[in-house]
Amino acid sequence: MKKTYDQIVDMRGNLLSVHAKDVSLGEIAKVEKQSGESTYASVLSFDNELVTLQCFENTRGIFTNDRVTFLGKQMRVTVSESLLGRRLSGSGVPIDRGPKIEGDEIEIGSPSFNPVRRVIPREMVRTNIPMIDVFNCLVKSQKIPIFSVAGEPYNQLLMRIANQTDADVVVIGGMGLRFDDYQAFIDNADSAGSMEKTVMFIHKATDPAVECILVPDMALASAERFAIEGKNVLVLLTDMTAFADAIKEIMITMDQVPSNRGYPGSLYSDLAARYEKAVDIDGSGSITIISVTTMPGGDVTHPIPDNTGYITEGQFYLHGGRIDPFGSLSRLKQQVIGKVTREDHGDLANTQIRLYADSKKARERESMGFKLSKWDEKLLNFSILFEERMMNLEVNYTVEEALDLGWKTLAECFERHEVGIKDSLLEKYWPQSS
Repeated sequence: MKKTYDQIVDMRGNLLSVHAKDVSLGEIAKVEKQSGESTYASVLSFDNELVTLQCFENTRGIFTNDRVTFLGKQMRVTVSESLLGRRLSGSGVPIDRGPKIEGDEIEIGSPSFNPVRRVIPREMVRTNIPMIDVFNCLVKSQKIPIFSVAGEPYNQLLMRIANQTDADVVVIGGMGLRFDDYQAFIDNADSAGSMEKTVMFIHKATDPAVECILVPDMALASAERFAIEGKNVLVLLTDMTAFADAIKEIMITMDQVPSNRGYPGSLYSDLAARYEKAVDIDGSGSITIISVTTMPGGDVTHPIPDNTGYITEGQFYLHGGRIDPFGSLSRLKQQVIGKVTREDHGDLANTQIRLYADSKKARERESMGFKLSKWDEKLLNFSILFEERMMNLEVNYTVEEALDLGWKTLAECFERHEVGIKDSLLEKYWPQSS
């Protein structure tokens, strides 16, 4: 039942306060301006009968005697096959000048999927990026962030993954995007021919903070519906730091007591409620989540990456335009390495990382002017080839091609007995020409 009130008692920033009864958190209200226009707001909190709403637009032009009508429903997103290829705002409004989206309206922000229907992750998501596929495998239904700093090519990495994934649907949730970043996602989907399976929910840096908070919920609600229908969905979220900052901005406006570095004490729960949507559904589809978390000042102890690390199943650490092999980790990779991939996968990956770590020490000795041994020279030669062939984000290899190239690189730099791999694998995979 709709309830209408015509007395706004307070306005601060994008927040409105109204005396109202029997409303619920997240409920949508329509604000009718005297100019004849209208906007929408969402219930953020209430204290007895004092209800605080977050307006989806600037409150400019709203008067204290404007009518506020509570619609008796939560924020919803319309989901159907017609959603594919479309671009929408954080409030679910099309921004691509396309027709109205027809389909089922579903509430956003619902609880995560029933654990009884969850399947243990065991299927690999191929990206053709060696630093992921060989060393930190992405597994279907995994939730994993890209830890980065501003200026790193994290959006380009997301686009690369979107282009090469075999997922049925790709849902992109952009938060705090500059216009050129937003346009880059569009151009990439068009050039890759993947627009027909892509959905974008976009919050630009100039849009209201409330839309930033809604973007992950919109993206994940639509992803869940596609997954229930049997589709494998890849959700790409960038940037979760903008999401957390939007929560912080609203919290400060509401005069709430801050926690660590000004962020709310609910930050862990706010992040977990979104990441836990990752799921492999028994007898149906799946949701895999890759997000970007930019670390202010490169500080991994900052509250956002710190809380994220407790929730997610590893991280890809993007540093210097490359995925750092030492800071990156996939906690689910053991579910697929050597089981759905070749038997040599684990030994070869571990050996290359060990030798690359040793090459770092050799490089330090070289920089300090020490005389290098023949072994040091071999390590340095290996490090150059490893960075060119494996760490370069521009290369495009299948897992099998990357493994073969790894063996070739070892054979070009070392003797068989120097690499520390068991003889059975050396006999089978060591290049015969070496």
